[in-house]
Amino acid sequence: MSRKYKFCNPDGVYFVSFSTVYWIDVFIRDDYFIEMINALDFFRKHKGMKIYGYCIMPSHVHLLFSAENSNPSALLRDFKKFTARRMLDCIRNNIQESRKSWLLWMFKRAGEHCSNVKHYQFWQHSNHPIEIHSDEFFEQKLEYIHQNPVASGFVMESEGWKYSSARNYAEVDFALEIDYLV
Repeated sequence: MSRKYKFCNPDGVYFVSFSTVYWIDVFIRDDYFIEMINALDFFRKHKGMKIYGYCIMPSHVHLLFSAENSNPSALLRDFKKFTARRMLDCIRNNIQESRKSWLLWMFKRAGEHCSNVKHYQFWQHSNHPIEIHSDEFFEQKLEYIHQNPVASGFVMESEGWKYSSARNYAEVDFALEIDYLV
């Protein structure tokens, strides 16, 4: 793996994207979006995750974050493990989930093809962390995150996407409190 895709600076701010296995569109129900928002909020309040930007898309998540404990790799690993368990439980317990059997089968199938997974694999292993090296680069990545739902055709304006920090920066009713770089 290239060095540019590693967490080299423990105190750095990073842009990461991570996707569900097979790019499965899981986040299509408010219950699932809310579960991810709650997890981000928990990690922000209790695990030292500083969140400067985010967007939850149907099959992936974008984050601009840093780790107060100077270990962004471990923090992201723990976040993905935590959310994988929570999302699998949400799917199992959702009586309205018409795709429940198929989703669980796909996550189990992905886990069977991965030597370091015991049962189910929810997230792809790759994150491709990119360290933010300037204010302009931060703004570029933040704009990319916020424009993702627009480019995908879900909304006309970035602040129209309910589960994105675009709403925080536009000072519109937002789903998750974030941190701001000063």
